[in-house]
Parts: sequence; C-alpha cells; structure tokens
Amino acid sequence: MALLEVHDIHAGYGKMEILKGVSLRVETGQVVSIIGPNGAGKSTVFKTLFGLLPVRQGHVRFAGEDVTNEPPAALLGRGLAYVPQGRNVFPLMTVEENLRLGAYIRPRSAELDREVERVYDTFPMLREARRKRAADLSGGQQQMLEMGRALLLRPRLMLLDEPTLGLAPRVFREIFRIIEDLRRLGQTILMVEQNAAKALEISDYAYVLELGLNRFEGSGEAIRNDERIRRLYLGR
Repeated sequence: MALLEVHDIHAGYGKMEILKGVSLRVETGQVVSIIGPNGAGKSTVFKTLFGLLPVRQGHVRFAGEDVTNEPPAALLGRGLAYVPQGRNVFPLMTVEENLRLGAYIRPRSAELDREVERVYDTFPMLREARRKRAADLSGGQQQMLEMGRALLLRPRLMLLDEPTLGLAPRVFREIFRIIEDLRRLGQTILMVEQNAAKALEISDYAYVLELGLNRFEGSGEAIRNDERIRRLYLGR
C-alpha cells in the first residue's frame, strides 16, 4: 500500500479547472518529483492535497485512509507537512521561535528540545543564526528554516514546493544535499522543483504534468534519460 495515492483528481480556481484528472502515488521512503512546464498545475496539486483547494472529482488516500477534502489542520495531525513556494516565516520572531512555533501541535518536552537540536545539526546555518530575526536571514536560510520547522512536526510525508526557487547556486546545492540526507534518514518527500534535471537526479520516481494531466511517469533515471522528455521539458 502506498503512503499517498491520488486518483483522477480535478481541481481549480473558481470556474477555471486546472487539474483535469491527475493521478500519482508515493511509497514510504521515496523522493518523488512532479515536473512540467509553467501552468501545468504542479503547485495546484499541492494546494489540493493539503486541503487549500477542494477536490471537485477523484479522491486522495493517505496512509490507507480517504482524506479527500480534509482541512489542513486535520492533515497536519495525520503527518502531512507542506512547505509552500516562497518564503513563509514569521519575520519578527527569531529562528528558534519560528521552529518552536512550527511544532505548536506538540507539547513542550525534553524530546522536542532534542529534535530542535537535530534540526540544527541538519541545518548548521540555522544554529549560527538561532537568535536572529527571521526577517534578517538570507533567502536560503529562510528556506532551511521552513524545512526545519516542518520536520519538527514529524511528518510522514513532506510536500516541498519549489524549494530552491530564487536561491544562489551555492545554497541551491546545499538544499539538494539536505534533501538527499533526509531521504537517507527515511523521510518521504513529494517535490515540485524548477530545476527538473537536478530533481530527477535524486528522485526515485517522477511524474510529468502538462495542462493539468499526466503526460509521462517513471523512475527518476528513466525520465531524465528519455530523449523526448529531455527535448520537451529539460531544455536539451
């Protein structure tokens, strides 16, 4: 049984239908990528999975249970964490305050304190900046803060929407290194990423969307090496 199963979902904004029958599955421990051109519906998939947009048709199953149209708070409680596109930190709070606020659904405990320290081990840049306001962090540090905050929820599945968007090359490489480290630790990740070639390089499986529909799917390696996909979606 897959951790996440999405079957033939339709969703959109107002009268505009963006997703016209998207299906996908994610197995426990996998990194799975969704790629495709702008306007394909990639971020809309995440908003729909996380309950921010209604599923108009189709269904979503998480850990064997139907969670179609459950609200975000309920999905968080089930172990689904969403790191949206852009920077979504509490700017006037410190790094430490942001992390602990992210774990608000968990009681304060020595165990939580240890997990905060493990987040700092994963993101050393955050340890150095733990008393800085989030507004004073670089874009890359803010992205790491969002990912660290999500990890404190002990997610069974993390949704990462464009984690390297707008980042400098050095930080871009660091974010991908961290994603690979999380994968080795058993964290399951579903990712939308602008750099499709790099995303495919570290993905166990991948889906290519176009105009709100599944166009191709396969292992990350197979998708990356498919000449049609390279020509149409990877720019070479």
